[in-house]
Amino acid sequence: MLELRPNCELCDRDLPPNTLDARICSYECTYCVACADDVLRNVCPTCGGGLARRPIRPEKAYRHPDISLGLLFHPASQTRKHSRWNREEIAAMTARLKDVPPEER
Repeated sequence: MLELRPNCELCDRDLPPNTLDARICSYECTYCVACADDVLRNVCPTCGGGLARRPIRPEKAYRHPDISLGLLFHPASQTRKHSRWNREEIAAMTARLKDVPPEER
């Protein structure tokens, strides 16, 4: 299950669980759309993979009241994370991979 991390790991912008502005890699590194597009150029600085829109977890259990689904039962993480890479390392990774489509990396 996705952690739904609460912030952009680069600029520390808040990313609530219902935002359309969160991007994640397959390891759940989380960035705001501005950092993902303008700084990272769709390159995760950790794994080199692409960044996709993070899905929205519904607030309620819509299927059946006895099935524990939704944010009420599975809340978003409150643990803030920050990239361990500095801007120079991020720029080097981005420059190397930005022109290679994610499916070819």
